[in-house]
Amino acid sequence: MKKYTMPVGKSDFAKVRTAGDYYVDKTDLIRQITSSGAEVTLFTRPRRFGKSLNMSMLQHFFDIREDSKALFDGLKISENKELCDNWMNKYPTILVSFKDVGSSNFETAYGLLQLIISKLYEGYEYLADDVKLNKRQQKLFNNYLIGESSKADLTDCLYLLTDIIYHYYDKPVILLIDEYDVPMAKGDANGYYREITDIMRYMFSKALKDNPYIKMAVLTGCLRIAEESIFTGLNNLAIKTIVDTDYDECFGFTLDEMDKLLTDTGLTQKQPVFKEWYYGYVFGNREVYCPWDVLNYVDALQKNPNAPPVNYWANTSGNDVIKKFLESDFDVSEEFELLLGGGVVNRKINPDITYADLVESETNLWSVLYMTGYLTIVPGSLPVMTSNDPDEVKGLFEYDFKLKLPNKEIKMLFENTVAAWFKSKLLGEDRTELFNAVWSGDAEKLTVEICKFLGDTISCYDYKEDFYHAFLAGLMSGVKGVKVESNREVGTGRADVILKNPRMARAAIFEFKHAETEKQMNSKCDEAVKQIAERQYSFPFREETVYKYGIAFYQKKCLVKKA
Repeated sequence: MKKYTMPVGKSDFAKVRTAGDYYVDKTDLIRQITSSGAEVTLFTRPRRFGKSLNMSMLQHFFDIREDSKALFDGLKISENKELCDNWMNKYPTILVSFKDVGSSNFETAYGLLQLIISKLYEGYEYLADDVKLNKRQQKLFNNYLIGESSKADLTDCLYLLTDIIYHYYDKPVILLIDEYDVPMAKGDANGYYREITDIMRYMFSKALKDNPYIKMAVLTGCLRIAEESIFTGLNNLAIKTIVDTDYDECFGFTLDEMDKLLTDTGLTQKQPVFKEWYYGYVFGNREVYCPWDVLNYVDALQKNPNAPPVNYWANTSGNDVIKKFLESDFDVSEEFELLLGGGVVNRKINPDITYADLVESETNLWSVLYMTGYLTIVPGSLPVMTSNDPDEVKGLFEYDFKLKLPNKEIKMLFENTVAAWFKSKLLGEDRTELFNAVWSGDAEKLTVEICKFLGDTISCYDYKEDFYHAFLAGLMSGVKGVKVESNREVGTGRADVILKNPRMARAAIFEFKHAETEKQMNSKCDEAVKQIAERQYSFPFREETVYKYGIAFYQKKCLVKKA
């Protein structure tokens, strides 16, 4: 079976095609965009779903400076001769990406923004002498080129470039803006949202609102940010989110595309694994795979047929939105537990989101989890939307959406994030009374204290023994002078959790049991106490003060008895 090179990490369409990398044909996007009649189109999709590669594909198809016929030979769009004759390499095209505009502070982010615009202008430096610019335009052009424009002047950079290019080629410009919302996302995460948003708002407004020099514009991002925040006064914007049924096959790998990929690479026997781990996202009415995960795992399997599936998606960015939810004032523990158990939650979705307002309402947070790919809808449950009319769109989002975790990869991401959050939360809690109860042999008080912390947790494991083991070990960890051991061989068995305080010459042994019902807790607790004695868990600690506890857990309840 032929081995293919997977375009992992490649977002330049020309490089993918000239290198002979495996390419899943998404060129029908060109037909749909050119026939839509929309002057400005915004596509919102989760990260790692092929947005940047699609934008590069559009650039190479439209750009008047290229002869890109060979790049598209054999692809679906090449069969449409009339479209190719009218559009291929017929329009000056600008592609700018804001994916790298992010830092821990505004000054560095602003410098990165200037650098991106400087590199963009370098590609058009030859126009400066061929187009008659007035003194202000010439000054702006030079400042953009050397990266020394003021914040106010920088907002004019895209409009000026479309003006110059239009007058040079005597043709309207196609403007492509990739990852438009990254600067705002980074600004929100690092405390400079307002400063960066002011710049981007005016930049986009000048470039897109009533600009006589553009033929059309296409933008991509993760979120549809509220129009009053970014796209002020822009009434020519067609927004295509993961809710819309048109373009639903243009981002992500469809079932047919996935079947072909696995057949071509001889990996059809791995289809159940791919489906369990990387499938389940619903765009419009279509279920799709995450391309980033698929390409990475195919690449790994071609090198090692026994390679296990890996959580590739989680490693590409932080998971701040989950942390925001956990750290908010909203009690979502029941909903998160339901999701982690494979269940469905019904929640309204807000289409008009700003990063700065994420924690202002629970609806906003659920909306972001949905729009950014952490959650998806139950297939077939999407309310029907028939137009782009703003009133109808708002009406659509009055419905409850049936939300679930899309696949095993995202479930693991949730579990890990929740576990890390709970551990950090415990380290900040006052556990004085808990440890006082441990070292005084007060089983009744220990029951109260453990139940208190147990009530604050979010179960990732359907209340199985793994969950309780991780909970108890985490609860006892991080205290100065106390060493925690799990599953250590002692006596004739393995104790679940052992605490040692060498300085005070004392130790505590915990053996726990999982009860199937609340009524069963008492007998299970006695069983744990009996096991400590029968297996002589205290044998290695004869010269220390040893406290021995049997614990029975049932959901978020516990019972502690002293052995």
